[in-house]
Amino acid sequence: QVQLVESGGGLVQPGGSLRLSCAASGNFFSIGPMGWYIQAPGKQRELVATVTSGGSTNYADSAKGRFTISRDNVKKTAYLQMNSLKPEDTAVYYCKADIFIKSGSVYSNRDYWGQGTQVTVSS
Repeated sequence: QVQLVESGGGLVQPGGSLRLSCAASGNFFSIGPMGWYIQAPGKQRELVATVTSGGSTNYADSAKGRFTISRDNVKKTAYLQMNSLKPEDTAVYYCKADIFIKSGSVYSNRDYWGQGTQVTVSS
């Protein structure tokens, strides 16, 4: 079974920082792109940032200049460093990873999601 487990969420004051982690575990061949998504109450889930296995990154406009996504391929973990947090950043943050599984000589892949971690920015 493949699992993604997020951690690092919590309550922080405006202007503060948090670092989220997303650790992949289980029986799989490799991990493709990993990403962080945000879902505020009553809203659809939206992209925050993605990172490829080679380290190429992509950010939503709202995250540029404040958030940094990275990954450690050895630890099978992605990170989201969030600085200058604003109340509008309050949401559940989800990790997604494109996981490749090898069964015999056949490779397949699909997206897996973590359970989410709550980030609350409030004074």
